[in-house]
Amino acid sequence: ELGSVQWPCNEKAPEGTPIMHIGGFVRGKGKFIITEYIATDERTGPRFPLLLTTGRILSQYNVGAQTRRTENVVWHAEDRLEIHPHDAEQRGVRDGDWVRLKSRAGETTLRALLTDRVAPGVVYTTFHHPDTQANVITTEFSDWATNCPEYKVTAVQISPSNGPSDWQKAYDEQARHSRRIAPVVEAAE
Repeated sequence: ELGSVQWPCNEKAPEGTPIMHIGGFVRGKGKFIITEYIATDERTGPRFPLLLTTGRILSQYNVGAQTRRTENVVWHAEDRLEIHPHDAEQRGVRDGDWVRLKSRAGETTLRALLTDRVAPGVVYTTFHHPDTQANVITTEFSDWATNCPEYKVTAVQISPSNGPSDWQKAYDEQARHSRRIAPVVEAAE
């Protein structure tokens, strides 16, 4: 009858409440529960000596499905693999080079960004651009309490690459094909 109304909607406020919490919160300010720390099963080693962590960047939202369609791409045109200069030098990688990023779960390629923002032994990338598929290389592990995937802890190795992988090239072609605009056909007179 009224359309959308603001909760709580009850006997005291049958048409809803303009402000949800006035004077306090129903359950207090929040319910915090201490959970036992359980370490990840993911480990670095000789084959995968670096630790990958993934994250977001301010100019993009989540996987970027909406924000990549805006002018925000001027601030973040592609996902880059941030690597400490020492780790890059050991692997023959220069700033801007294509690198293969490989884990026990999979592999992808992206351009390197040499920076001391990451510690030696750690690499970082965002996951806003679908052609990178950064989550392809993350593990299947998840947190026991929340079931959130372990996107922050993946053992990896990087090596120089000649460019995008075959599946990335196929993805790019498919994406271009799906975004094409059909040519206008002149009507017969």
